[in-house]
Amino acid sequence: MTGGAQCGKSRLLAWLVRHGFRAGTVSERAVHAVAPMDGTRIRGAVWSLSSQLGVTARTAGDLVSALKPDPRRTVIVLPDLHAGVGDPAGFAELVVGLASLQQVRLVVEVRSTNPLFPAFRPTAPAVMDLDETQWNDLVQAEPKLDNHDSHQGYVSPAPDLDVPASVCSAGPLRVTAGYEAAETDHGGLRTAWLRIGQALLQDQPPAERALLLRTALGDAADPRIAPQLADLAAGAEWELFWSRVSGDITPPWPGPVSALALGAGPIEGQVLLSDHLGVLRTVDLATVTPRGRLAEPVKGIIALGVLSDGAVLALNYEGLHVQTPYQTVRTSGLTALLDDGPTPVEQAIEAVDTTLRGSTPTAMAATDERLAVGDADGSVHVIGLDTPDSTVLTQRLHRGAVNSLAAVTLPLGGDRATTVMLYSGGADGCVRAWAPGHEPQEAPVTERPYPVASLSAAHTTDGPLLAIAWGDGLIGYHRLDSGEAAFLGPGLRANGVMVTADGDLVVGTNEAVFRLTPR
Repeated sequence: MTGGAQCGKSRLLAWLVRHGFRAGTVSERAVHAVAPMDGTRIRGAVWSLSSQLGVTARTAGDLVSALKPDPRRTVIVLPDLHAGVGDPAGFAELVVGLASLQQVRLVVEVRSTNPLFPAFRPTAPAVMDLDETQWNDLVQAEPKLDNHDSHQGYVSPAPDLDVPASVCSAGPLRVTAGYEAAETDHGGLRTAWLRIGQALLQDQPPAERALLLRTALGDAADPRIAPQLADLAAGAEWELFWSRVSGDITPPWPGPVSALALGAGPIEGQVLLSDHLGVLRTVDLATVTPRGRLAEPVKGIIALGVLSDGAVLALNYEGLHVQTPYQTVRTSGLTALLDDGPTPVEQAIEAVDTTLRGSTPTAMAATDERLAVGDADGSVHVIGLDTPDSTVLTQRLHRGAVNSLAAVTLPLGGDRATTVMLYSGGADGCVRAWAPGHEPQEAPVTERPYPVASLSAAHTTDGPLLAIAWGDGLIGYHRLDSGEAAFLGPGLRANGVMVTADGDLVVGTNEAVFRLTPR
């Protein structure tokens, strides 16, 4: 911690530049995140740090919680903390929370005369007085670390917070600070911006910001805002079909999404959603209109699957659960009496449960031919649903837990032969492909230094597609035949992604669910 600095420019920032440090580098001497505080409010600071550190967070507490499980040494620098705007308690919470993490090395520049300074004493800071003679030469250095709101000395004009075109093109930190201080909702733009602002801080064209704002805009917003954002987003890489956010009434917001799956059989053309209470709902894929709910909630759902006969599979950490949607016609009378044994799905689940005994299930995917379950040890277990007496096949695919699975039936040629391809995403950041009965592909489909949060695969007229949601909030949309990929950072961590047979992408989060298509 530095103290006593009285000059206008950050001497700490100058020192970093002079010694060759840059935010986001990965060397041993790396500074992993730098967030200059001069003129910044607490939410902008949290979003800036979160983006650089590869997590999603909206509050200081969220950021600390997101970093706590990661044991890697992390160096964070906060220059000019005394020049932060508003909410001193929030800044104190940020510093004290980060300093409490053993793996975090935190360097904070704040004047010892600042009211914030005493709040940091429980963290036992080492104080460097920047007014001492040895630091005077640092005043000459010019800070050149990345800044979202300036480029080569240019400062963006003050945004008009009521005008979509202005907020989409202005410096995002200035927009964030303006909305944090605002006393009105500016036609709904303020709520939308503060809902997904971490994504809006990224370096991107105005059209992309307009698209993201449109996904987060509630139905209580000024009705003129949505068409304006749609026009501005015409040049974006994605097109929005529909979006429902927390608080929407018409159609109603279906609730936080913990997992989702494409409907089949009696619920074909619908999306099956689970919420934080384990309630299973269906909405129309085309209009997001509510269609119904299943009879029995399943608490703590982490994965969903739907078979063509209407069977719904739900996985939580206790195991697999099966039920049928309300539209399914159940057998009755003599047929039901003669067929009272376990179904093929129930037999397959029993076999997988036996194999998993002692391991924690963490992921699940299913087609009419195969059921696959991943565990906390990095293994994937597969059994045939059309031949439930077959043995369980097991492959270790990851270092650490299997976080998500996707399964898709692919044609092999003109003789109607098919194969089931499994895609497995792990806590190790790898996505791997495996056709059960064969060896897994040696090289990962893709990998990043962030855990996989959700996967979905589909066979379309343009070939197989794979959607990947990562722990840092990025969503990848991969055309597997060509190797092409498109990316989306919606600003909210995706708990579930789903690719449709038409190639559209449905994303479910704690605060929004929306459907997009790539242009």
